[in-house]
Amino acid sequence: MMLIETERLRLRLLRDDDGDAAAMLELLNEPGFHRHIGDRGIRTLEQARECIRNGPMVSYERHGYGMYAIERRGDGAWLGNAGLVHRAALPHPDIGYALLERHAGQGYALEAARGLLAHARGTLGLGRLCAIVAPGNARSIALLHKLDFRANGSVRLPGKDETLLLYLNKPTSR
Repeated sequence: MMLIETERLRLRLLRDDDGDAAAMLELLNEPGFHRHIGDRGIRTLEQARECIRNGPMVSYERHGYGMYAIERRGDGAWLGNAGLVHRAALPHPDIGYALLERHAGQGYALEAARGLLAHARGTLGLGRLCAIVAPGNARSIALLHKLDFRANGSVRLPGKDETLLLYLNKPTSR
């Protein structure tokens, strides 16, 4: 199911099929993902499938949003994921994104995030979002600034040792 379309991209619900599970397995095990987001311990196709079932698919049911697959419109290539995550420790839904490293640096993350913000505001009626980012993730911090998110302190998620930077966007008037 296609949710968001931009000039070059489509964002759709993640599926627990072999294609999405294989792509997620690759994404979750890239060095950049481990460095900036963390090692989820997902090493097999079945673990990736379960990750999709227990994460995004549950979130779609509970919150009406979650992480989505990013596909290139021209050829359907799976580029990464982007979406909204509900975290009890955060004051608003959290925008997140991750691209396969071979697709980084081409403006896809910014384009996907802009489409996601429009969807969050227009379709979902969400006025304010937050983002969390590792302090050393300069590319993600720069992207958040382009999206008009501003630093708002730091946060440590329950059960985690790492302190993350917290960003908030400007609320919309609805």
